[in-house]
Amino acid sequence: MGEKKGDLQGSLLTEDVVETKEPPRYKVLLHNDDYTTMEFVVSILENVFHKSRHDATRIMLNVHNDGVGVAGIYTREICETKIAIVHQLAKRNDYPLRCSMEKE
Repeated sequence: MGEKKGDLQGSLLTEDVVETKEPPRYKVLLHNDDYTTMEFVVSILENVFHKSRHDATRIMLNVHNDGVGVAGIYTREICETKIAIVHQLAKRNDYPLRCSMEKE
């Protein structure tokens, strides 16, 4: 039997499989201190991390009671940016509030 034009018999069809890998995620941690007010921490959580008042209050209480609280989970670059913003706002308001990040 002759091969007809457009006949795919005998041809090998391949499909490239492209795997996309999610970038690593990091937690932004807020650390308790004896000087930063609870109101300021809630404000940071609402305005920098876009948390609701309820969630911001819950996270602030974690910081206050446990010494540390997770403000959010992001890619490395976003974490670094948010940490820099928090440190800048804290310094501008004369608070020693510290932020750090750790791999999730």
